[in-house]
Amino acid sequence: MTTRASNGTAEPSAPGRAPAPAPATVSTAVAEVIAMRTEHLFGLMGNGNAHLISHLTSRGFPFTSARHEAATVAMADAWHRATGRTAAATTTYGAGFTNTCTALAEARLARIPLVLVTGDAPSTGRRAFDIDQVAAARAVGVTTLVATPATAAAIAHRAFDLAVQTVQPVVLAIPYDHATAPLTDPVELDPLPAKPTWTAPAEELDRIAGLLRAAERPLLLAGRGVVLADAAAPLRELGDRLGALFMTSVMAVNAVDSPWDLGIAGGFTRTQRLELARTADLVLVAGASLNAFQSRYGTLFGPGTRVIRLDNEPEAEHSQVTDYLRADLAPALQALASRIPEADERHGWRAAVPEVATDAFRSGAPVEDPAEFGADGRLNPRAVVAALEHILPAQRSVVMDGGHFIGWAPMYLSVPDPQAMVLVGTAFQAIGLGFGSAAGVSAARPERTTVFVTGDGGGLMGLADLETFLRVTTRGVVVVLNDSAYGAELHQYASQGLDPAAMLIDEVDFAALGRAMGAAGAKARTLADLEVLAGWLATHETGVFVLDVAISQKVVADFMTASLAAGRKP
Repeated sequence: MTTRASNGTAEPSAPGRAPAPAPATVSTAVAEVIAMRTEHLFGLMGNGNAHLISHLTSRGFPFTSARHEAATVAMADAWHRATGRTAAATTTYGAGFTNTCTALAEARLARIPLVLVTGDAPSTGRRAFDIDQVAAARAVGVTTLVATPATAAAIAHRAFDLAVQTVQPVVLAIPYDHATAPLTDPVELDPLPAKPTWTAPAEELDRIAGLLRAAERPLLLAGRGVVLADAAAPLRELGDRLGALFMTSVMAVNAVDSPWDLGIAGGFTRTQRLELARTADLVLVAGASLNAFQSRYGTLFGPGTRVIRLDNEPEAEHSQVTDYLRADLAPALQALASRIPEADERHGWRAAVPEVATDAFRSGAPVEDPAEFGADGRLNPRAVVAALEHILPAQRSVVMDGGHFIGWAPMYLSVPDPQAMVLVGTAFQAIGLGFGSAAGVSAARPERTTVFVTGDGGGLMGLADLETFLRVTTRGVVVVLNDSAYGAELHQYASQGLDPAAMLIDEVDFAALGRAMGAAGAKARTLADLEVLAGWLATHETGVFVLDVAISQKVVADFMTASLAAGRKP
């Protein structure tokens, strides 16, 4: 048996005497809780978290290192979205923590349960280079808990419990002088208050059921709350009893396995499906916020449509909601279904629109604008993404950064289930979190091909973690919809006469960048050029291909058109 001398050489240990176990410290206690409460840790090592990470990696616990701290939280965020499990990330103090703030704000607004373990200033007071991290976290709406020698394990469990109960990120801070401090006698924590349950009154259920039965063209819109509550089955039963059509939010795509699903509601709704949705006379919104994007800035439903919102969240003011029922989703939907008799499929809305259930109606063909090129001679992104629908493997996770380019992949790319469509950045309207979030999805679902779709602006901003994505991904495709511009700004402000100079980006060849880092890749300027990707996929079971597509600056995404139209209303 040997021990390691201080100079790094091996020296014999005392005969017959095993090395003494390291004393339990705040860092090791928190690390043990992480190992109990989650299956992966994403982070970047520094002075404030070196002991915690080492304790986990030395025993083989799965750990993925980022190259920029923003990606630590973005990876954990995306890992949760792809698995449904509580995630964990870690950074050091100071700049290590502040670099996470954009991703932390995104996780808070998107309601992602994760724990960020970070170093912090000593318990004795801040040093010259320390900031008030608790206040910084509070500024983005995130609660901070502090680990001490008397509470380390209990407060770490509390952090995970709070993240799950509130469906929010939580920061767990380890003061610098406590990181290696031995544990003391534990202090009991008061239990968290129980999460309230909401039971719908029978008379309200009767009233809502009566409204549903009276509707001629009922539409049921499922949000992420339906996925979290495992309430898709009772929602589908209710819809089938009503003979209703379905829609989902983007975070609940494919939650309802039905041929009568019109797809994603809001800015990603296909033209023919939007026209049909606007004829609904009653809409039941279950587990969705019906925010401006989901409601297509108030134009998703026709004027005079009755909109009933069912949720276990506090009621939010919404001009289109006519009726609100606060209740836990699964039991409320089951109770509503039990009040509705079986529908006669020969009559009702489904009988009037049989085309909805056909392959032609559900096709990904870009009926909105099928041309290969835009007015500037660069590729039409609609045609590109529609072609990729048939080139990319069916068992895929589609991950997107934020930016104008997000308008096309959710419209034309299908995914196997809600956890395979991951958009990190849209809640906070951030760009640059994409490579990190794509790496998190690759770690979560290695059996699927990770398809990461980004724009050139966000891709350049998050470029540090292209290396992370390549390192973590078993099989992946990076699609850069490259318009040589900050597209959202170009369409919003250049159209108003502002000088576009700062909105333009000198064209970068991301395929060349990928090849320089060990990936395969090609630049595409015609639809025929996509065959290079098809050939690569046919011959490679592992690896990453970077496809840089020169898309038009003249094609405006539907969600942007709807936003601009809403902004111009008097």
